[in-house]
Amino acid sequence: MGKSSFEQVLRENGRLIYTNVGDSMYPLIKPRDLLIIDATDKPLKKYDIPMYRRDNGQYVLHRVIKVRKNDYVLCGDNRCIPEKGITDRHVLGVLTGIIRDGKELSLDTPEYRLYESGLERRRLQRRIRRFFRR
Repeated sequence: MGKSSFEQVLRENGRLIYTNVGDSMYPLIKPRDLLIIDATDKPLKKYDIPMYRRDNGQYVLHRVIKVRKNDYVLCGDNRCIPEKGITDRHVLGVLTGIIRDGKELSLDTPEYRLYESGLERRRLQRRIRRFFRR
């Protein structure tokens, strides 16, 4: 499926399933995982993982690390530099599940909540390692 049809599929079906190609959300999302994106018109919450389209047209799937008054701050789980200025107009949908090795992994489980609870600690550890590598 071409990227240009992501928005059309979400608009028509309310759901998009596509194959991941990047590593910015590793270890949660691995290359070649199938990702389930559901359309949404609700404001995002901290830790949501929206699919959004940057002003340059690039589609991205990163985690909300901060909700601000007029925008969101997002960052990939495998990245250190946050992206600011993403607004509701950029958001196409939200990740609700991952299909890996034929099994669907829901983001609405106690196991995922446990993963989520360690995110801030892992982000801090990456920043510290990066500081000492310089």
